[in-house]
Amino acid sequence: MTEAPRTMNAIQAINLALRDAMAADQNVIVFGEDVADPEGGGVIGVTRGLSTEFGDVRVRSTPIAEQAIIGAAIGTALAGMKPVAEIMLMNFTAVAMDMIVNHAAKLRFMSGGQTHVPLVIRTMTGAGFSNGGQHSDFLEAWFAHTPGLKVVIPSNPADAYGLMLSCIDDEDPCLFVEPLGIYWTDGPAPVRGERVPLGKAKVVREGADVTVISYGRQVKDVLAVAEALKGEIDIEVLDLRTVAPLDDAAILASVGKTGRAVIVHEAVKSCGVGAEISARITEALFSQLKAPVQRVGGKFSPVPFSKPLETAFMPSHSEIEAAVRATLVRS
Repeated sequence: MTEAPRTMNAIQAINLALRDAMAADQNVIVFGEDVADPEGGGVIGVTRGLSTEFGDVRVRSTPIAEQAIIGAAIGTALAGMKPVAEIMLMNFTAVAMDMIVNHAAKLRFMSGGQTHVPLVIRTMTGAGFSNGGQHSDFLEAWFAHTPGLKVVIPSNPADAYGLMLSCIDDEDPCLFVEPLGIYWTDGPAPVRGERVPLGKAKVVREGADVTVISYGRQVKDVLAVAEALKGEIDIEVLDLRTVAPLDDAAILASVGKTGRAVIVHEAVKSCGVGAEISARITEALFSQLKAPVQRVGGKFSPVPFSKPLETAFMPSHSEIEAAVRATLVRS
């Protein structure tokens, strides 16, 4: 008997989640550009091996037509299947916004609850790889603003596995965002079959002085800053895991304890998810806050191709540290 791996990266974890879901339920199908093995099993290899194992009826490569991919996924979901549709890069979801926002998200409501759309949309994104302005944006705020959609962004391989299984189980459409920055980083392997519940954040580091709230690749950055400031500032780190719905209870419990909050995400700071979280914290805990809530995000610019400019665009460790210190100066 082969011993189960103790570590794996996010590519392997998502592949394993899809494999386990497809083995457990023949209604789970996968399609998107280049996802089948003759085309490489996905541009990063996330779906590699699935069409060989489960056949090209259940794992199909599609034309380069994002609106058609999501339209077909919605149709098969309404017919009782559980499609996992890949939109290669998050910027390309803009091509299918009508299908996602006006159809997938609304059909349950417009049918009076008679129809569900158990659809998972996989997409990858993230700066730091010189992919340019049309291939690197985090656009989660667009979709978190849309009633009827769940938006999930894992920060590590085990969560990627468990969150993917929960998305496939869900009766409503889920957008599963895969940060490029976590793809090749090893972490503890998931427990096979173990789901991570949607809408539930996790305290990944306990602290008493300030709460730093993040998700996706930036959780790793926040943890690095927390470790660097250990002994001087006691930072609590909250990994949201799901940005729609937000885990208000976990956010308010943590900030209520520390009295200070910093929100960090790679998406452009202006009108981002961090602004919504800041508003909710201020509305609920205004009298308990020891300092204004701080936000750290991407600069208000398309993601640059130039490596130095791209690095300047992204939230840095020094910016996270400065935001943490700002909450203490104001106390």
